[in-house]
Amino acid sequence: MTGEPGVRTGVESDASVIARSRDEPEVFAALFDRYADAVHGYLARRLGDEPADDLMAETFTTAFQQRHRYDPARATGDGARPWLFGIATNLVGRHRRAEARRFKALARVPAPADHEEPLADRAAARVGAQAVRRELAAALAALPARHRDVLLLVAWGGLGYEEVAQALDVPVGTVRSRLHRARGKLREALGGSDPTTLREVSGHE
Repeated sequence: MTGEPGVRTGVESDASVIARSRDEPEVFAALFDRYADAVHGYLARRLGDEPADDLMAETFTTAFQQRHRYDPARATGDGARPWLFGIATNLVGRHRRAEARRFKALARVPAPADHEEPLADRAAARVGAQAVRRELAAALAALPARHRDVLLLVAWGGLGYEEVAQALDVPVGTVRSRLHRARGKLREALGGSDPTTLREVSGHE
């Protein structure tokens, strides 16, 4: 059983929870318990904490309403996770302007005056990290939305290529192409730096 999507040792699989919830709606709460924190974290990085609260709730409300359409045969990787992140990403799509404004604002955040750091090298390191965050935020704001979705589902959602394909309902080849282009744009913006540092960029300190 351990090799099946969404199956956890000693825990009911996501697919089973969703199937049972069609007749026993209350059991759907198990999915919220499993994935709410991850979905909220992804949304908060993209839009900020306050919008994330509302969109996380809307993600699970939408998932509950659409649970009859969930197809376990299409599930890859971690069960319902790609499905839920796909719903969340679609909801982010309604807030493209807000997301772009957020990244542009992060790009303008000045480096902190570090009165509490007596060591010059440590202060310089923090200022340097802040500069990288600003450059990345600006680069994210400039990406086409479809490329940003793929990149952030991988970097902040922790999804694999097949899971992103399922979440966005696109071919895996499309995911690879968009991710390649997005990473190329980030490397260009960062002067060749590794875009995986994106994992460290968010509005949270």
